[in-house]
Order: sequence, then C-alpha cells, then structure tokens
Amino acid sequence: MSSIRGKNTKPELLLRKYLWHHGIKGYRLHWKKIPGKPDIVFVSKKVAIFVNGCFWHRCPDCNPSTPKHNSGFWKIKFKKNVERDLIKSLELNDLGWKVITIWECELKKDVEKIVDKIRHLLRE
Repeated sequence: MSSIRGKNTKPELLLRKYLWHHGIKGYRLHWKKIPGKPDIVFVSKKVAIFVNGCFWHRCPDCNPSTPKHNSGFWKIKFKKNVERDLIKSLELNDLGWKVITIWECELKKDVEKIVDKIRHLLRE
C-alpha cells in the first residue's frame, strides 16, 4: 500500500489536463489551508474539488469489491475513508465552500461533461 499515491493520481492528472486545455486555470493543488486538502481548489471562487478513486473511496455507482484476504481490515479502512470524506465535505460547506466530488469512473466516461460542470460552477 505504500506505493499508492495520494497526490497527482492518474484521474487527477487527467482532469487537470482537460481543465488546462479548456482554459480553466488559476487553481491551487492540495491547498493545506482548508479542511481535507482538496485535489484542486479555486480559492477566489471558494470551490473545492476532490478527485476520488472508485476503489479507495467506495464509489456508489461502481460498487467495487472488497479484498477477500483480511476483509475485516479492509471494511474498517474503507468505512473510515468514506466517513472522513463526508466530514471534510461538510466542514468545507460550513465554511462557505462549494464542494465537488468527482469519481474516477465519471472521468473515464465523459471528461468533457465534468469540465463543463466545473466551468458552470465557477461562473455562479
């Protein structure tokens, strides 16, 4: 598990590439001044984006499997990940931030749709 990265994952890099290509710039990466250190942050617009891997954060659409070996450990680990994600999103909402959670599978299906969603949110 030590080789699993928390920053600059493939889905995150893909999204950043498309944001840059569409002229959406001016974001910060893994900004430590707000709860949860979101993957992409538009500080002036108060928009925080989390790019979640389906396996680690338990995507509700994909319903990923749990490893059979040491399943008790994995169930606890996944439960803590999901709880932490929810708490950080709620903390950001309480601070007046708009929070977007983007799933790895969503990026694989239609990156353009995600970029449009972000663009729309930034215009509000």
